[in-house]
Amino acid sequence: MLKSIALTQLRLGMYVHSIPGGWINHPFWRKSFKIETLEDLQTLRECPVEEVTIDTAKGRDIAPEHEIDDEADEDDEGEHDEAAPPAGIAIAHEGASATVAVRKPATRTETAVERERAARIISSSKSTVLNMFSEARMGKTVDVKDAAELVTEITSSVSRNADALISLARLKTTDDYTYMHSVAVCAMMISLANQLGMTQEQIKQAGMAGLLHDVGKMAVPLDILNKPAKLTEEEFASVRSHTVQGHGILQQIEGIGEAALDVSLHHHEKIDGSGYPFNLKADSISIMAKMGAVCDVYDAITSNRPYKAGWDPARSIRHMAASAGHFDPITMEAFVKAIGIYPTGSCVILQSGRLGVVVDQRPEHLLNPRIKVFYSTTSRMPLKPEIIDLARGSDKIVAYADPAKWGIRNVPGIDLQ
Repeated sequence: MLKSIALTQLRLGMYVHSIPGGWINHPFWRKSFKIETLEDLQTLRECPVEEVTIDTAKGRDIAPEHEIDDEADEDDEGEHDEAAPPAGIAIAHEGASATVAVRKPATRTETAVERERAARIISSSKSTVLNMFSEARMGKTVDVKDAAELVTEITSSVSRNADALISLARLKTTDDYTYMHSVAVCAMMISLANQLGMTQEQIKQAGMAGLLHDVGKMAVPLDILNKPAKLTEEEFASVRSHTVQGHGILQQIEGIGEAALDVSLHHHEKIDGSGYPFNLKADSISIMAKMGAVCDVYDAITSNRPYKAGWDPARSIRHMAASAGHFDPITMEAFVKAIGIYPTGSCVILQSGRLGVVVDQRPEHLLNPRIKVFYSTTSRMPLKPEIIDLARGSDKIVAYADPAKWGIRNVPGIDLQ
């Protein structure tokens, strides 16, 4: 029997049939699942909705009046409930993939603080990745010892504040694109693996896979990689060969993880079978390769390239979401949650008529990030740049914005410094 109940009536053992609104209103990958942990129960009670629908045929009903006073005791004693796992253990929801779960977020470092650490990591990463890729270009066996240490550093930074390093990694030049693209994809793979509730070992493997996914481009002539014009069919075929070439390079490395091999070969496959090199379809593509596809494309289209300027993060997300058949829907939803509904660097228009750039976001305030306002659409005049926290005021985002439509070519503070 389906029944709509208030969030305060939720308790362990209930089967949630549906949650109103889109998936941006809650952190669960399925709208239907059984509430099996106190973590899930608390997360549900904090959702920005008034009620949910439960199915009493598949789980517990609301408590009779004489049981209501016992709800607090039931929650406090959850560690003795057979359905409640030890703290920190992520449980996949009923019917979902074992890699998809809700995990309690770690304590988050302030963005300004973590950006300083992230800047140092990115600075040192350039030489590490450059040396590694240079070895591949010269036909030498790649030494990934330094790469493993770099992945560990990036993982630590992402665990403290993913937004800090990912937003900085996007600010690459056309000259260092190939190398810094790998660092950015590494960071996003780690963040996405975290969002999907993967184990620490899987997160490490995801990071290494992201760092090495494009190593095969070292087998592609530089004049083709950096060509500022449309590629010929022969040149495009050379670029497409980087997946097979990269897989071959990585196979020569002793102890290389299966995830790195898989992602290097399959990160250009699409779930509708139109990708390359093997035209694999959804069920034949691993979760790691699906993650690699999303992270690779997002960083590519948001970065400046020799042949085109990068897109705004928000425009990129809209484009990817509209690309039916390209990306796995579950992975795409998790990715959006990992980088934010309004990714750092997005230009938005507020209810007050001001334009602003997203400079910081927090998992608990996905719809209300911190914004640097700089322009009034009402007076069509620049404003003194000011950072406002939408979670602490009455203003709110009403839409994404294209600064060019307002005659703005250089957005103040777009480098987020």
